[in-house]
Amino acid sequence: MSERAGGDETVRQWREDAGRADLVLLDGFHALKHALRFGADVRIVVADDPGAVRALARELAPDVEADVDRLVRPAVLKELLPRVHPTGVAALAVRPDRAAGLAGLRRTPRPAPVVVLDNPRNLGNVGAVVRLAAGFGATGVVTRGDLDPWHPNVVRAGAGLHYATTVERLALDELPPGPLYALDPEGEDIRSLTLPDDALLAFGSERHGISPELRARADHLVSLPMRPQVSSYNLATSVAMTLFHWGGPPAPAQGAQGAQGA
Repeated sequence: MSERAGGDETVRQWREDAGRADLVLLDGFHALKHALRFGADVRIVVADDPGAVRALARELAPDVEADVDRLVRPAVLKELLPRVHPTGVAALAVRPDRAAGLAGLRRTPRPAPVVVLDNPRNLGNVGAVVRLAAGFGATGVVTRGDLDPWHPNVVRAGAGLHYATTVERLALDELPPGPLYALDPEGEDIRSLTLPDDALLAFGSERHGISPELRARADHLVSLPMRPQVSSYNLATSVAMTLFHWGGPPAPAQGAQGAQGA
């Protein structure tokens, strides 16, 4: 098959698959890297310059270099995407099975909290929360409301780390079991509390805070320390502070080195 024929087939497959509800857009190298690391079923990878993407994998993620080398195909991204990531690569991957995700959220005893976002509005903030949850080893991120937590812009902001945790949208009566700690300015200072591993940690929208129905459902109201006259923290900042107070993943063994920021 000629290179031109192979490119035409790649474009045809991409356009056919891009409309499928069970496939997720991975926009950029870091999203692709993390999805591969955490077991995503990546169906197609396209790049303006496959050689440059292979070099990125060799430099930044040698653990997935073989997968990138096998999957990446040449294509003109501006013909396939409304916006091309600076790394010049995009992919489509299978969205994780919802039933399996729900089972994981409901499984007890739970080793780490579930983050609950109550009617969030900002796609980038939700992606940042997913990235935090994955880094801290939270059991999952649950959203309530209209926003799709698997929207391409959320996945982009989360750097593909949706595949490192469980991300689902649920109604209030579908929340997994566990004591619900809702962040609220009138709550008890978080520094006086120990957050249990099976907690649901609920955060309100960026503008309106937690909804009345979620507030009524809460077992505990919790506040973060804040200087007077400061209105609020960014959603992702609030989640980071709360997860850090919970504790996070076990400390690495002495002398161990992590790939911070890779």
